[in-house]
Amino acid sequence: MVYFLTLYQLKPTVSDEKLEEMIRSSRSQLLRIPEVLHLQTGRTIRPDAEWPFFVAIDVESTDKLRMCLEDPVYIKFKEEVIRPFTTECLELRYETEPGKDLKYS
Repeated sequence: MVYFLTLYQLKPTVSDEKLEEMIRSSRSQLLRIPEVLHLQTGRTIRPDAEWPFFVAIDVESTDKLRMCLEDPVYIKFKEEVIRPFTTECLELRYETEPGKDLKYS
């Protein structure tokens, strides 16, 4: 199982209402991607956090993650929800099955 976590910095013009809309949009759009097994998205509880918005996706393998990231729904999400309102992102990928050889992820 692969856990894909993306942290985002927001543009200063993004309001709390807009951030709430981004969270709702990410949930409604990304759950339509067949490879997504589980999705979490939300905002920080610290007002001064460097990365105030996150999206976390669980998929079966790195191949499934690649398929997810190439899916038209994900591409549309990035173009319409992420790019206009963020300045930076940090992408992290983790294997969540203990003892699994990473070359088979």
